Amino acid sequence: MPIALVDCNNFYAACEQSIDPSIAGRPIVVLSNNDGCVIARNAEAKSLGISMGQPYFKIRHQLREVSAEVRSSNYTLYSDMSQRFMDIMRANCEELEVYSIDEAFVKISRSSNSTLVEWARRLREVIYQRLSLPIAIGIGETKSQAKLANYLAKNMANYSGLFDLGTAKDKDYFLKQVEVESVWGIGPKLAHWCHTHGIHNALQLRDMPSNKLKEKIGIKGIRLQYELKGHNCIDFLSKAIPKKETCVSNSVSKPISNIEELRQLIATHTIRASEKLRKQNQNAASITIFTRTSFHTPIFYSRSATKHLEFPSNDTRILLAAALGLTKKIFHPNCLLIKSGVTMQGLLNADHLQLHLLSTARLESSKKGDLIKAIDNLNKHYGQDTVYWAACGVNQNQKVRRRHLSPLATTRLSDIPIVQA
Repeated sequence: MPIALVDCNNFYAACEQSIDPSIAGRPIVVLSNNDGCVIARNAEAKSLGISMGQPYFKIRHQLREVSAEVRSSNYTLYSDMSQRFMDIMRANCEELEVYSIDEAFVKISRSSNSTLVEWARRLREVIYQRLSLPIAIGIGETKSQAKLANYLAKNMANYSGLFDLGTAKDKDYFLKQVEVESVWGIGPKLAHWCHTHGIHNALQLRDMPSNKLKEKIGIKGIRLQYELKGHNCIDFLSKAIPKKETCVSNSVSKPISNIEELRQLIATHTIRASEKLRKQNQNAASITIFTRTSFHTPIFYSRSATKHLEFPSNDTRILLAAALGLTKKIFHPNCLLIKSGVTMQGLLNADHLQLHLLSTARLESSKKGDLIKAIDNLNKHYGQDTVYWAACGVNQNQKVRRRHLSPLATTRLSDIPIVQA
């Protein structure tokens, strides 16, 4: 069965334009936490030479001169748009593997005339009509071929974001158009090695002696060659692989130097992490909290602390008590801390709770579980932090600089624009 790779073009920037069509056609730049550096750009911004990772303060005046639209990262919006995108995909394919926030592999049977072009065109139209997100679709017989086809769909003007490598009469011609560093699984170091051995494109990589590639990267190299030839060697994962760890962290706009502020940050991270665990249907067996100063301080300070829970849990109350109890162990009164975080470890399926005979703790009651579900549902329906925990303190948003944040128009009722006819 053919495999297609569907992904959104310039996803973060496209989401910003989707909820604010007035910025269409202008350069759009999305910034990292605390408005630090560039993490996403649209095509117009790329054409101006704005690169990933550039510090915002260095290009602020340049962006103003070209009337660029600058937005703080709005992960709540991006996550919601991603979920809507995947839901549409599920309704229009036979199997789906979510690969990242903005791309997925899908399986779809070919029609009687062996073409999937009409299916792909309809899918593009539906997604753009409902979400205003431009997408590219690459179709092949394997995942690696689908990745190559997607690359060709984006970079060859004749195909306008849609290419089916599976029905191409001369596959070798198209493989030759793809540089070796653009092949899925070929990183910068391996690409350099390939160039030194005369391998410059996907066709040469496919046809090079297998023993040389195996000596360099092992069995992965053989699988890659077979994938490029059209033989499936990489499993299609319809169900996501359970995570082994879940981490929530960020930097603050102003360094903190008292333990109460650190406790509030740790509490906020713990609550977010526990929400993630419940979405993943997992429990954590242990929790680690950490903090550090800037790498540029004269005396660098970094500390972490871990607690193993008596029972694995995703209950915010239990995880919050454990995290806050560790805060004193990582705090240093003479250090200006700029980053903190929480890592949930030893993750287990929430449907199965491992007990032991020596425990004196009582299992969580169903009423307490219902309370957590009620809080999650309220925050999901009315927007994040509609109901929040007192341990987080007040004015948490002031600790993270987001001066260019767009409205949460898809997840918060108060942010929905009002149209007057």
